[in-house]
Amino acid sequence: FFRLKDSARDSLELSCEKLYMRYLDSQLDGTQEEFWGRTRQALLRKRRIRLKDISWLERGDLKRDLAPLLEEFQAGGGRIEYV
Repeated sequence: FFRLKDSARDSLELSCEKLYMRYLDSQLDGTQEEFWGRTRQALLRKRRIRLKDISWLERGDLKRDLAPLLEEFQAGGGRIEYV
């Protein structure tokens, strides 16, 4: 559900809808820890993240659970664009 944005591979375009669906799947099959681990690794390897369809962040607890990762990303100098 992650898509590289440019040839420099320092950007990531992320569909919040797809993120939410994977988040729900991880809750149902008990793989939340693995889901967040993979998501964290993907985010922290980039310098810029473009979040698409951000209305999906308001569903369930996704926004609350994603917030620490986004804060860590920004603290490391990463930039987030909300589309």
